[in-house]
Amino acid sequence: MTRIHHINCGTLLVPGYPTVVCHCLLLEDAKGLALVDSGIGLLDVQNPLERVGQPLIDLAGFQFHEHDTAIRRIEALGLKPQDVRHIVLTHADPDHAGGLADFPEAKVHLAAEERAALETGHWRYLRIQFAHGPQWETYSSSPQMWFGLEAREVALGFEAQVLLIPLFGHTRGHCGVAISQGNRWMLHVGDAYYLKAELTVENHPVDAMATQRADDDRLRRASLEQLRRLARDHADEIDMVGYHDLTELPD
Repeated sequence: MTRIHHINCGTLLVPGYPTVVCHCLLLEDAKGLALVDSGIGLLDVQNPLERVGQPLIDLAGFQFHEHDTAIRRIEALGLKPQDVRHIVLTHADPDHAGGLADFPEAKVHLAAEERAALETGHWRYLRIQFAHGPQWETYSSSPQMWFGLEAREVALGFEAQVLLIPLFGHTRGHCGVAISQGNRWMLHVGDAYYLKAELTVENHPVDAMATQRADDDRLRRASLEQLRRLARDHADEIDMVGYHDLTELPD
């Protein structure tokens, strides 16, 4: 079975909010390694002003620690960064895509809508993080369904089935990533919620930030409602984690 490691690949200190993390997944398979999101990258740590810029550092509270990068986390697990064959992106925001350049040989899998938004030069993306020329693999709409949601099968060739689950709104092509684990699934929801409490608390205080950061807040709220449905009706089949909630990161 493909093994899932939970790794923290960055820390953000946003004034007035709890400390948040960059909760990536590392998939360990006989055919290699794959990341779900790539966190804050080694180049970001080495050149933060050039790569990220002071305004965004101040706004989002970026912290730059080399031990928090995916490449160092993988080494700490006794694994080889060069074995990372794939990176599956929930979306391409700077705190999710900064580590791409640390794995230039990896294929980068994402929704076609997210790739298209990235190509428009949208303000939220940092083009310098993609200057190395990622090997993009994009996925368009699919008739396949997963617990009532569209599913786009990601071609990793791993033992585990990996699906992009459209959860649009935070960005135009934002997706969750579902990974089969025997008779259960792990669903990484990206930024479809910031804190897991949003699944049960209407109008959570973090909602204001989520609204501000959404490309389409109507779609964001619809995606959140779908996650609430999954948490309510399928808790016995789906384990769910988000990207930023510190409490969801295993010790």
